[in-house]
Amino acid sequence: MGQQEKVTTSLAGAVSEEIDASLAPVDAELERRYPGDPGTRQPVHTVYVPGDVFAADTVRTWGDRALASLDEHAPEAGSFAAALGLSEDLAEPVYSRVRAKLEREPVEDLRVDFEDGYGPRPDAEEDETAARAARLIAEAYRDGTAAPYMGIRMKCMEAPVRARGIRTLDIFLTGLIAAGGLPGGLLLTLPKVTYPEQVTAMVRLLEAFEKAHGLDAGRIGFEIQIETSQAILAADGTATVARMIQAAEGRATGLHYGTFDYSACLGVSAAYQAGDHPAADHAKAVMQVAAAGTGVRVCDGSTNVLPVGPAEQVHAAWRLHYGLTRRALARAYYQGWDMHPGHLPTRYAAVFAFYREGFEQAAARLARYANRAGGDVMDEPATAKALSGYLLRGLDCGALDMGEVARLTGLTRADLEGYASPRRGDLKASGS
Repeated sequence: MGQQEKVTTSLAGAVSEEIDASLAPVDAELERRYPGDPGTRQPVHTVYVPGDVFAADTVRTWGDRALASLDEHAPEAGSFAAALGLSEDLAEPVYSRVRAKLEREPVEDLRVDFEDGYGPRPDAEEDETAARAARLIAEAYRDGTAAPYMGIRMKCMEAPVRARGIRTLDIFLTGLIAAGGLPGGLLLTLPKVTYPEQVTAMVRLLEAFEKAHGLDAGRIGFEIQIETSQAILAADGTATVARMIQAAEGRATGLHYGTFDYSACLGVSAAYQAGDHPAADHAKAVMQVAAAGTGVRVCDGSTNVLPVGPAEQVHAAWRLHYGLTRRALARAYYQGWDMHPGHLPTRYAAVFAFYREGFEQAAARLARYANRAGGDVMDEPATAKALSGYLLRGLDCGALDMGEVARLTGLTRADLEGYASPRRGDLKASGS
């Protein structure tokens, strides 16, 4: 053993204690405002179905219609790969997984729509439709036919429709309680939010409902839909969406971008309203930065180009949807809207290709990190977090199997979850 170095310091212990005391409020604020990702499954999409169209068999019907579209326009892996430009090595793994997904779990998240997709109706009719939606969703969770996540999109908090939206939400939630309680996969969407005060109003509404039914405080969360320019930039120049997240008091679960309302709000011509327009990119980038670290997920919008008609037209719509979805995934928008059953094949094709083509490299990098082995890339804890999150999302949607992940990484799912959701400070403890 060599000579032990003498360690000396210059500062009294009181200095460190004083700094700790001065930063205690900041430490608490960091924990409150930036708790990190909740570590729960995030659906790859949200399917919107008008309230009057939603039925007991909607999830299965969407899956069957998507499979029928594949049977007609891409009956085997080669034709599907050719239509989308998939590489030869991905063609069969992606196609087989797409078909299996459509048979097993065609919809990951379904929202019964009482807003734009439903339109104005007589109050008695909307009352009945909301009660019916609650009954059907409760029955679906009981008999195992529900999507993993289900709920409604109510009308917004603007004055002309505020009372109607509140009543619809009350009928729906009360119906679920009467049918046995709120399901674990319940998700609610508040559309056309412009001011943080509208988010606060939603919080007070849910607080009142929880109190009325003896539910735990904070049990009911909701998504905030970003569809107006004022939701991104307030009159005083601040980022409104960041204030909305705080106004939700921990109840916000997601920020959903509304492609067409937002584009129209900025005066974008109808022909150019799309998820890859610069206006859309700016809005989603602001949403992403505002949500980072808060545990609130960002969801992309939709395309209104439907894969219907002759094969050539269907393939063109598929390529568009596939390309937009891949583009969103590369930008870390892991969820989007799907408006038609024909979008399901390309939603899952894009998601599965995204995770499968980067799977082996991500697994190898994470294995080297876990084993502290060398390589041509020197990864840090933050990268291990990203790699683990990537593999977990691939597992959750069905793109990857735990067996192949374990074989290449030597890790269990619990190991992956540990790397993906480190305790605060762990990312800085051994990296920068």
